[in-house]
Amino acid sequence: MAKKIETYIKNILKNAYGDNWEQYFNDSPLIQYLNLKSGAIHGNSKTRKALANWYAIYSILTFYKNAGFINNRDKYSTFGGFPYSKLFEFQRQQYGGAKLQNHGFNSRTNDEFANKISKDIARPLIVKDKGSYLIHPDFLYVHDEDITEVVLEIIEEYKNILRAKDHSFMQILEELKDEDNDFGKKEKIKLLLSDDSEARIFEIISYAILETHYRNQTIFIGKTRSEITEKCLELFKTGRTNANDGGIDFVMRPIGRFFQVTEVDTYDKYFLDIDKVNHFPLTFVVKTHTDSSIIKKELLDYGTKKSGGLKLLETSYHSAIEEVITINELIKWLDDLNDKDLTFLIEEIDRYFRVEMNIEE
Repeated sequence: MAKKIETYIKNILKNAYGDNWEQYFNDSPLIQYLNLKSGAIHGNSKTRKALANWYAIYSILTFYKNAGFINNRDKYSTFGGFPYSKLFEFQRQQYGGAKLQNHGFNSRTNDEFANKISKDIARPLIVKDKGSYLIHPDFLYVHDEDITEVVLEIIEEYKNILRAKDHSFMQILEELKDEDNDFGKKEKIKLLLSDDSEARIFEIISYAILETHYRNQTIFIGKTRSEITEKCLELFKTGRTNANDGGIDFVMRPIGRFFQVTEVDTYDKYFLDIDKVNHFPLTFVVKTHTDSSIIKKELLDYGTKKSGGLKLLETSYHSAIEEVITINELIKWLDDLNDKDLTFLIEEIDRYFRVEMNIEE
């Protein structure tokens, strides 16, 4: 089933092509691809921003426009491409692009475009040769008209929407830091722990709550009986939110627990994460108000079904589901925090959001 066209893309197409906007959309695999990749603008999506893919296309087309290739297909047909070094520097100057690598320019964008849109692996969206890159001309023309200006407008508007969402949270964060009583701070944080909260924000806040909750707990551990000492539990974030991290979002020391943040959605995703870590026990932090015992039972039942009756596989799946934590537990543990812990938690939310957004102190 085709993805519904995003409102912002529809408006841009209507402005450019009037009553014929839908025909241009249906006949442009490139615009369809950008529509497919727009999921991150929705607060209830765990879709990655995929800025590497967006900015690879944006960089090449910006250079294409500046070089005077718009509606000049004959001249473009003899062109050898734009050097990677300049494209790479340009993408890193874009909003949220400071940490991007070369993935979007290489196979990632082309593979996804071919698999999900064009179905033609022999005709790549991004053509590369000896360190130079360009967009395949077949995807730049619809009804003999160069659509580059419209594509650039779509990408720029996508950036604007993401920037507005991020700045909106920054404003909430400032209000949170300015709040002068613990009850008010906790209530503001709870508003961000909703079933439809943005996945990046939920992951940051859930991490801060869990980190603060566990740091007040201790265990006794040592290499030998005489070396046993009391140590606080420490929770570490493994990378950026929604990163392709192999099924691990948080890691606990010194006891080695793995945590994965997810949504209810489909349980296939849970078991994909389990498989990624070779069935090492996982604690799932789930963005839902559904009781954690219900989620865990459904996961266990799904594991039984997925095992196909093999007891060995069923046991392996069941033992890999260590714990389920939902919004309910996060709110309870948030309410238990004292003033010192709450201050630490808010500082952590601020710190990790700055890391996410590449904001310098």
